[in-house]
Amino acid sequence: MQKFLLAVAANLLFTGMTGWAQTRKVTDAEVMKVHKSAILIDTHNDVTSRTVSGFDIGEHSTEGHTDLPRLRAGGVGGVFFAVFVGGNYVKDNHAANRAMQMIDTTRHDIAGRYPKDFMLAFTAADVEAAHNQGKIAALMGIEGGHAIEDSLRLLRDFYLLGVRYMTLTHVNTNNWADSSGDIDVADVKHHNGLTDFGKDVVREMNRVGMIVDISHVSDKTFWDALEVSKAPIFASHSSAKALSNIPRNMTDDMIIALAKKGGVVQINFGCDFLSQKSADAAKSFDAFAKYRALSEKYKDSPDKLAAEMKTLFDEMKNKVPRATLADAVAHIDHVKTIAGIDAVGIGSDYDGVGCVPEGLDDNSKYPDLTRALLEKGYSAEDIRKIYGGNTLRLMRAVEKAAQSN
Repeated sequence: MQKFLLAVAANLLFTGMTGWAQTRKVTDAEVMKVHKSAILIDTHNDVTSRTVSGFDIGEHSTEGHTDLPRLRAGGVGGVFFAVFVGGNYVKDNHAANRAMQMIDTTRHDIAGRYPKDFMLAFTAADVEAAHNQGKIAALMGIEGGHAIEDSLRLLRDFYLLGVRYMTLTHVNTNNWADSSGDIDVADVKHHNGLTDFGKDVVREMNRVGMIVDISHVSDKTFWDALEVSKAPIFASHSSAKALSNIPRNMTDDMIIALAKKGGVVQINFGCDFLSQKSADAAKSFDAFAKYRALSEKYKDSPDKLAAEMKTLFDEMKNKVPRATLADAVAHIDHVKTIAGIDAVGIGSDYDGVGCVPEGLDDNSKYPDLTRALLEKGYSAEDIRKIYGGNTLRLMRAVEKAAQSN
């Protein structure tokens, strides 16, 4: 729940309406035929911040975006559950401990509690095996490179526990990589991208077979990581800056360069990621500054921080309209247009953002996205690539690079 509330202010809200020209009519039968033919992999879901506090993912909930009934209704085939470690855990070296708790909630509260529905997955082949058994592949990605506490040994340990990607930073710059979340904060020590140790982190991730994730990093960190990595890298939950100009989104040059190296941009469903109106309204509301202030004031009191963030969210949500499914399609289309169909995937950030588009209200709504893509003229093979094929290809490339090392 903490991540859900913090992200409300960090990612922020609002909407825009980007329509598309419907090229043809599609039937319900065609939608479901195509939808069921894909292995739909979401590369970033934060429901772990709820399960770690006792939420039962197996029961239908009217809150949040994720539970087992809604995952099944949406035909989701695989989820990278976020091993989210807030920057507040850096103090007194509590970050690795928190990462262990988040790993445990994925293994114990999700996959272990519902073994008939979830299967822990560590490779692309595991994802396909889970799909063939009618199960949802449960994967893990660390969000926040400070979780390794500046130790390659911890990085290797997390890999052995099943972590298959790491977001190099969260909203906080760490000791070896700059974040996009505080690049304009004067009293933060920045590194001009990756330090020498940060480059070693990327190399070690390549060596063991962990995907380098550049969501949340500064632009210079992105370019450094792309240059250093010998394997394809990805953005686990980012969108296109050309359509919504926020620091967390990627420029066209970044997207094209990422794609040329075999990478994938996993589209984030947060309203402000999808709509320029969201970004503009967030700036006028100054919510990110309020988020920073609350995070600092209550850094030693997570429960109080959660309560204050809920108050901030309540203040915001009554003032803003929502993005739409059409906005999400527009970002998919933009990445496809400038970088090719092999460069786009899905990284919803469900349960990590406070506002998601109308029509993509939760995990049960994915068939509506399938319909919209078919209506726009995407083929069944295109949709299979977007939903999981591109991610599986990238996973295999990272696995192969590790084997060659």
